[in-house]
Amino acid sequence: MSEGQTVRRIRRAARVLVLDPDERLLLFRFTFTRRPFWATAGGECEPGESFEAAARRELFEETGLEAEPGPAIHARGNDFVTAEGEPVTADERYFRIRVPSFKVDTSGHTDLERRIMQDHRWFTRAELEDWHEAIFPPELLEILDKHAG
Repeated sequence: MSEGQTVRRIRRAARVLVLDPDERLLLFRFTFTRRPFWATAGGECEPGESFEAAARRELFEETGLEAEPGPAIHARGNDFVTAEGEPVTADERYFRIRVPSFKVDTSGHTDLERRIMQDHRWFTRAELEDWHEAIFPPELLEILDKHAG
């Protein structure tokens, strides 16, 4: 490693693609950067926690929904800086779940989530294709298309 490079911790995380009966995708708006962005429900695995268990836990904490996420449908990695300012390398697994219409319950959010995830909405495909703010991951539509069904 050359001088000035930072050793990045591997941040294992589960992300959940939550789709309603109208094929709309639930996303949360993150506002801790100068440019707000939208991302799926999910978050970091706790020490020793499997990706599947983290997906189940995060889904409940962030939406109030208790459901089985099934197997991971996609894996990806990237480097980013967390809301706390830590540079990390992500090791993410994506899960897809279809749900009946329900009211999202954010009462399980942590203090940090309450500060940085102040909005959520259901996106149609057309909205995802042409939204005026960033959506993460950038290849979200490709993931949905590859694993449609």
